Amino acid sequence: MKIVVLDGYTENPGDLSWDDLKALGDLTVYDRTAADQIVNRIGDAEAVYTNKTPISAETLAACPNLKFIGVLATGYNIVDVSSAKEHGVVVSNIPTYGTDAVGQFAIAMLLEICHHIGHHDQAVHQGRWENNQDWCFWDYPLIELAGKNMGIIGFGRIGRTTARIAKALGMNILAYDAYRPDDRLLEGYQFTGLDNLLSQSDVISLHCPLFPETQGLINRDTISKMKDGVIILNNSRGPLIVEQDLADALNSGKVYAAGLDVVSTEPIKGDNPLLKAKNCLITPHISWAPKESRQRLMNIAVENLRQFQKGAPVNVVSK
Repeated sequence: MKIVVLDGYTENPGDLSWDDLKALGDLTVYDRTAADQIVNRIGDAEAVYTNKTPISAETLAACPNLKFIGVLATGYNIVDVSSAKEHGVVVSNIPTYGTDAVGQFAIAMLLEICHHIGHHDQAVHQGRWENNQDWCFWDYPLIELAGKNMGIIGFGRIGRTTARIAKALGMNILAYDAYRPDDRLLEGYQFTGLDNLLSQSDVISLHCPLFPETQGLINRDTISKMKDGVIILNNSRGPLIVEQDLADALNSGKVYAAGLDVVSTEPIKGDNPLLKAKNCLITPHISWAPKESRQRLMNIAVENLRQFQKGAPVNVVSK
């Protein structure tokens, strides 16, 4: 079987091995693939892996040998799944691999907002402490989280992991999800409606998928229902937030701070209003990227193809 990886660099910049995938066929790995290279690089391959390189209906029509598409991510909107189904191409994704990493990162953003550790470390190295009149100093309000309410929108695996860590910090957890989880998963947490969560939370963390009904979930109207000085976290999907509305709320002080690992267009564009907003921490979509997490992704990606070759495909999204 001929196998092509179109954009392998973000998954494996050199610290992992492709050997397990290589054992399943004749493997070619490209770090990145431009739009005008996609068809030629797939060529007569039977299996292709993609992370963010789109596979359109036109590409599928131009590559008739293709039988399997492995998405190196959970989201699979970069593949025309309906067209793949029409062509008899199986599409498999990676449903769960970075749960602990993403939950950890959400709390890391929150702690940075609360303590500005990076800033104060830099201040010390710049000599400000040694030249300070007092034995300590701080440039931002320092925030204790114990006793505060964290509202988690989207109470799946990652939402629950974030809740567990926040609860260990002494926070009270308000949870909202379009589908109520099993009561056993809610033990120690308060499941509530969205409006109540918005009005009662000191911190709101987004962990829901991007669907038409969740796009723009955080907007001028929902922000108006929040507490003054709320903190908003998003390392789920950028389009969950109307970015100009959040920027306006940050600049007015309605929202105290935001921690974002995702934005609506990635890489971020220079005219994104959040780049100039007050108290807005932005990182380049790296919640998922610890080596341990990427190794799990690799293992699942290999197993997806192995099971396809056995005639028993798993994690199929093109049903």
